[in-house]
Formats: sequence, structure tokens, C-alpha cells
Amino acid sequence: MTLKQAIVLGAVQGLTEFLPISSSAHLILVPWITDWPDQGLTFDVVLHAATLLAILTCFWRDLAGILRDSLRPSGARSLERPEGRHMLLFLFLGTVPAAIAGMLAEQWVATRLRTAEIIPVTLIFFALMLWLAERRATLKKGLGKISLTDALWVGMAQAVALIPGTSRSGITITAGLFRGMTREAAARFSFLLAVPILAAAGLKKLFEINQLGIPEGEAMSLAAGFLTALIVGHVTIKVFLRFLQKKTLYVFVQYRILLGIVILIILQRGGL
Repeated sequence: MTLKQAIVLGAVQGLTEFLPISSSAHLILVPWITDWPDQGLTFDVVLHAATLLAILTCFWRDLAGILRDSLRPSGARSLERPEGRHMLLFLFLGTVPAAIAGMLAEQWVATRLRTAEIIPVTLIFFALMLWLAERRATLKKGLGKISLTDALWVGMAQAVALIPGTSRSGITITAGLFRGMTREAAARFSFLLAVPILAAAGLKKLFEINQLGIPEGEAMSLAAGFLTALIVGHVTIKVFLRFLQKKTLYVFVQYRILLGIVILIILQRGGL
């Protein structure tokens, strides 16, 4: 892998992991357009580590506050941070559906659903689900108002993100909107919920490549991809959260549908 390829793919990962547009679709599409070889498992691990660190750099105060409030005695918990009272439990329980789905269905998804043909279908279908969620959104619940049922619904939606083209952030934000959350609260909960699942996925892949080591001559490219994904991911989270304070998600609905149609056309012409 060249330095240019690593930087481009790192930027694609950092941008698309946190926007509701499917990182898996873009990481398949970009190498096809550029005729680049598959980036390999080691690079995937590096990108996952970078996006996880991007979340931690953006939300370390929130995570520290959640842990601190969760460990305090009940009467001493902060009234200024109501989300900290139960958020650790919500994040744990919200991760369970995706963890179970990963253990039971990962191989089936990898062999049956990781095809180019499934991506435009999921891009368009879940774009329509996001559009419906926006249409029906009440936007009444901030992060401190979500319930255990809300967390479980979002967690079950996260399990669906195993299917390529779904978008983990997209499906969890969609579920949050259906449950009455504000756009920003849905996105924040989605990003916080990504921490345990990204950490678990990264550790699993790390064990898989433990015996392989870093491919010869790839250290610089891996470092460049990591730093690019980290920086772009951090900026994307910050900008996206500000965007959601005033804007709707319809632009992402339009983008997903357009991308799905483009991929369908490419497939019809024998590409991808």
C-alpha cells in the first residue's frame, strides 16, 4: 500500500464512520474506482483503532463523567449530569444485541451478505428509514432523558449494522429519532455506544493478526492512515454535532439514495 492510498482510505474511514452514509460502502467503492488492491486486515485494525480514538478524544469528558457518576453513591451523584446516573448501564445493555449478533451471525454475514449487490439495497432502504424517522421525529428527549427501552432499541438497531451498507451511525441515529430523541442526542448516544463495540471488534481482529506482525515496508503507510483517520474522524464528529443542532438529516438521505443508484448502474455495467 502506498502512502497516498493510506491517507485517502484513512480520510474516507474518518469521514464515513461517523456520518450516516456507510463506511463499508465507501471503503469498497473507493478501491474499486481507483483500482487499488484490498487494504488487508492489518490496515482495517489500524483504521478501527483510529476511529475509536477519535471518539475518545471528543467524548473523554463525557465518558469520565459517566464513570465518575456511576461509581458514586446514589445520593452523591451529580444533578448537573443526569445522563451519568444510568448511562453506563444503558451503554452496556445497548452493546449486548450487537455483541450477540456478532458472535452468532458474523460468519454468515461475511459469506452471504458481504457482496457488492447488497450495498445499494441497504443504502437505499435505510435511507428511506432515516427519512421516515425525520418525518416522525418529535425531538423531545435530550441525552439525560433517554430510558432503558430507548437504549435497548438503539442497541438492537446497532446489531443490524453488521450488514454492509447499513451504516452503524445511520441506523442507531434513525432508531434514536424514532424513540423521540433530539438529533444531537441520538448522535451522541450513537457515538458513545460505538466505544465498546469498536474496542471489541479491534481486539478481536488484533488477536487474528497477532502472529502476522506488521507487513514489511508498511509501517509508514499504517501510521499515515491511522493519523489521517484520527484527525478526520475527530473533526467530523465535532462538525456533525454542530450541524445537527440546526439542520435535518435529509441531505444524507439524498446522498445515500444517489450513491445507491450509482452503484446499481455500475453493477449493471459489469463493474464493482
